[in-house]
Amino acid sequence: MQVEPRRLRVAVLVPCYNEAQTIGTVIDDFRRALPEAALYVFDNNSKDGTSEVARRHGAEVVHVGLQGKGNVVRRMFADVEADVYVMVDGDATYDASAAPSLVQALVDGRLDMVVGSRVSSEQAAYRPGHRFGNVLLTRFVGLIFGRAFDDMLSGYRVFSRRFVKSFPAQARGFETETELAVHALELRLPVREIATAYGARPEGSHSKLSTYRDGWRILMAILRLFKAERPLAFFGIGFAACLALALGLAVPLAMTYMQTGLVPRMPTAVLCASLTLLGFLLLVCGLVLDTVTHGRLEAKRLAYLRVPAPGWRFTQET
Repeated sequence: MQVEPRRLRVAVLVPCYNEAQTIGTVIDDFRRALPEAALYVFDNNSKDGTSEVARRHGAEVVHVGLQGKGNVVRRMFADVEADVYVMVDGDATYDASAAPSLVQALVDGRLDMVVGSRVSSEQAAYRPGHRFGNVLLTRFVGLIFGRAFDDMLSGYRVFSRRFVKSFPAQARGFETETELAVHALELRLPVREIATAYGARPEGSHSKLSTYRDGWRILMAILRLFKAERPLAFFGIGFAACLALALGLAVPLAMTYMQTGLVPRMPTAVLCASLTLLGFLLLVCGLVLDTVTHGRLEAKRLAYLRVPAPGWRFTQET
């Protein structure tokens, strides 16, 4: 006989650091939007009483000792058991009323990630430096991995269980959003972006994101992921550069040799040979690491396939 599917377990995960002023509003808003969801606040060594405020508003609080949003995301995904995960920053800038539609889109579409892309007309909500950096970094990821998101760095996302439990979190700080995007792109997971309202922080509340420092870290994270996930292309660039430089230096030497039978600039000849050897060494590294990367992708894919899609209906015969 057909068995009705069990009710999906939804968990709202709020990573936060020194958000005592806003965390109560976030909890109350998401409890109204998703009344049956479990609410977790992961406090990353806050010093302003964030944990106490969260408990008073009925959230379960978990302390994370290792500083950085990436460390918090790793802990959240490891500790919380649910079918659908809603992750949102604790700064009260994201629209909690959009959460049910984001969850429904994930379940109906059998998706693995829905990104709440930020839409705001308030200058204070989305600073020009942050907006420009987001566009630049997002396009860079698209150039490397073939496609990308419109708002790769949004802090408002909904995940399936199979995404969460197959995600090999490595980032320590705000570059974790980049890692989430690349994980989806590398495994070619079904994802979607839905525009959501984005507001300004309340007066007296300050962003923990530094435009230049964290932008640099995100850029370095993209390059590390480029090397790890596209090693043949990464080392192939070095191979092509070394070979082009060696050929450029070798042409005058070859012309002189053909005219006189002599090689008067021996150091340049040695440099050409060294650059050629270095280039082929980089190419071999890329080929070897490309094989390793394919094995890693297969392992991640198998971990992903062990978990059913959200909304999966089981049948039972009697």
